[in-house]
Amino acid sequence: MNIIKFLDEFTTDNLLEGKSSRRDIFGTLGSLSKKAALAAVPFGLATMPTKTYAQSMTADPVGALQLALTLEYLEDEFYDLALQSGVLPTGRPETVYMQISKHEQAHVDFLIAGLEGAGVTPVEKPTFDFTVNGMFDPFNDNGIGQDTAYAQLLALAQAFEDTGVRAYKGQAGNLLGSPFLTAALQIHSVEARHASEIRRLRGLKGWITNNERGIGMPEATQAVYEGEENVTQGGVDVTTLGSGSPFSMGASTEAYDEPLSGDDAVAIASLFIVD
Repeated sequence: MNIIKFLDEFTTDNLLEGKSSRRDIFGTLGSLSKKAALAAVPFGLATMPTKTYAQSMTADPVGALQLALTLEYLEDEFYDLALQSGVLPTGRPETVYMQISKHEQAHVDFLIAGLEGAGVTPVEKPTFDFTVNGMFDPFNDNGIGQDTAYAQLLALAQAFEDTGVRAYKGQAGNLLGSPFLTAALQIHSVEARHASEIRRLRGLKGWITNNERGIGMPEATQAVYEGEENVTQGGVDVTTLGSGSPFSMGASTEAYDEPLSGDDAVAIASLFIVD
């Protein structure tokens, strides 16, 4: 498939008209070899100017897409199971989860098609354990009560969405010069909208203050928020800015989001992956 044509089609509403059929077999988290990554470069980047092409060879656009796909697999299955659980209250919570679910399936379909269009085999879908060996019971399988299960559904959704936002930001450098940078940024902004919507369902502000995970978030999710307390942007301590009086630490950290490295994103996702 022509990459440009594919990207154009992705910007339509076609991918949101319904959920595609799910795969019957779940694999384990795979890895992309250097050979496969190099083989993919001519397919995705052959039409780029020589200078940009040479710069992109030092990055890993395929690895970035594989990481994004793994995170989208996680979110897609989580929202599917949440909708099937009977835990979600009717009304706005259910409506929000249904819409996010459609978006995550669209992202999965897009990343799979993009990788295949570039001649690369997409990483297989892992087997997920959203209970983390019994630490959580978000789907109320063990009868912990609907209210408690719903609180866990919201907490996990917040952790997944906040991870996704930071992970896409962290991979932008690996996509520079590739035809997928624009699409990844489009997905990134939608993930940020998801994160804000979920946080508001939890009664929180739509943005992150310092490295605070928020009331009711399990301690195990703290890794999602580490680094958000950074106040140095572009070499400037932003707490020293402001007319008249400097910005507070809280206001300064709320005004900027921080990227998450690929290793940190994998470590967080691995908590929910059955190896």
